[in-house]
Amino acid sequence: MEAGTGKPTTTMMCTLLAMDHTGFCYKVCSVCERTLPDNPDSRCKLCNFNASNSASSASKRLFRILMSVASDTKVFTVICFDRVAKVLFGCSADEFFDFAKIHPFAAATASKILEGEMFKITLSKPKNGNAQHLRVVQVFPLRTGFQPAIETLKEFYGVKSGS
Repeated sequence: MEAGTGKPTTTMMCTLLAMDHTGFCYKVCSVCERTLPDNPDSRCKLCNFNASNSASSASKRLFRILMSVASDTKVFTVICFDRVAKVLFGCSADEFFDFAKIHPFAAATASKILEGEMFKITLSKPKNGNAQHLRVVQVFPLRTGFQPAIETLKEFYGVKSGS
C-alpha cells in the first residue's frame, strides 16, 4: 500500500529503456504548486492576489518524466514526478533546466546516460482517474556505482561540482 493513501502498489525490478526528454518538467507556483502556463509572465491567480505573500509571483519547475521500462515479463510506460525523478537526476528540475539552457543537449544526454540502468521501482495507479500511465512512487538504483545523471553530465561537459 502507498503510505497514507490505502492505494495498492507493486514493487518490481526493471530496466530503463528510454526516457522522453522533450518535456521533462513543468512550471508551478512556488507557494501552492498549482500548474502554471510555461511562459515568463505566468503568475498564480490564486496566490498573486495575496498581497501579504512576498513570494506570490515566484514560480519553480518540477520534474514530470515519461519512461519506458522493462520488467521480466513486459515493457510499459510509466511516469516519474519530482520526488522520484530527483533520485535519477540528482538535482531539482530548476537546476537541471538551468543546466540544460547552457548545455542544450543535456536532456537527451541524460536519457542516454540512464538507458539500461536497473532499478527497483514501486508503482501505483495514477491519482487522476483519467491518467494513462502507472506512477513511479519510489525508485532504488541497483548498480553499486550508480551516479545521478547530473553528476555524469557535469563530468561530460567539464563542469566543476560547485557550479
